[in-house]
Amino acid sequence: MTVVFVHGVPETSALWSGVRAHLDGDTIAVDLPGFGTPRPAGFGATKDEYAQWLADALRRLDRPVDLVGHDWGAGFVLRVATAHDVPLRSWATDVGGVFHPDYVWHDLAQTWQTPGAGEERNAAMLGAGPDARAGFLQAAGVPAADAAAVAAAYDETMAGCILDLYRSAVPNPHSDWGDELARPAPAPGLVLQPTADPYDDPARSGEVARRVGARTERLDGLGHWWMLQDPAAAVAVLRSFWGSLGS
Repeated sequence: MTVVFVHGVPETSALWSGVRAHLDGDTIAVDLPGFGTPRPAGFGATKDEYAQWLADALRRLDRPVDLVGHDWGAGFVLRVATAHDVPLRSWATDVGGVFHPDYVWHDLAQTWQTPGAGEERNAAMLGAGPDARAGFLQAAGVPAADAAAVAAAYDETMAGCILDLYRSAVPNPHSDWGDELARPAPAPGLVLQPTADPYDDPARSGEVARRVGARTERLDGLGHWWMLQDPAAAVAVLRSFWGSLGS
């Protein structure tokens, strides 16, 4: 079994270090272009380009994988699972409610999507320095040590990719990806529902899961960064899902 993990915004593959430490076997955590890595020439950093990049990376592995995504990584995983011909044994995501047709972006996302305001917000975040950014992340629920690492990775390249990514998803991801989200995915799926995640809605998350033929699993008491808050619990849920699939 090969497990591939996909991070979100504003993160890098280091997000998954704790979870991977609890797993035996082959695990891979990718770094999305522009997130702790250079932004390739000509790469527009749109949601469709990131999904295509992930699909291409999975095809190069040339073996079925268990794919796990968080935040925007969840979006790319869900898009790949429903719209791309890739070798998947299974897939798992969080923030399922973001992919509901009635989803409205949170305030920071709307700021990033607004020309001028998004650039000003990013300049302020870059200018504030890593300690201030870490404080913001801690207030949002990221453990202190992890918040420092995430804050240190935030740079101008990442900031620019974030703007382009969010601006490619107006009014919401469903507006472009809805057709594929209206029918069951070819591979078995799991939609995680951390009960303390302010960026998700369990009712809408469940509705999205039903449409794509996926299971749901609550992560009681955990928030948006569930994999940092309790990696052992996260692994237990994932292992249970994978074990139910057979060989």
